[in-house]
Amino acid sequence: MQTCNRLRIDPGDGSPAMDYRIEDGRVECRVVDRVEGWRPLSPQQLTLQVKSRGILAHWLSRRMGVFPLVRACSEESEVEDDVRSEEAA
Repeated sequence: MQTCNRLRIDPGDGSPAMDYRIEDGRVECRVVDRVEGWRPLSPQQLTLQVKSRGILAHWLSRRMGVFPLVRACSEESEVEDDVRSEEAA
């Protein structure tokens, strides 16, 4: 059985629809009907989505699993900790 790794959200308020996908463990997005390609969501953007408990957060938790999603939300803080450790040395 194939899992759908794409989600389209159309807010219906005149804002452009957004496509989301999970690619190699990363969450990426793009604006529908625009030339720009896929761009990754930052850990901060993912965190905001998870805290909002909206459709995207629910879909991500079902597709990725809770623990991988939490890791994706905290990846940047780990990178910042590594940089701080290197600067202190």
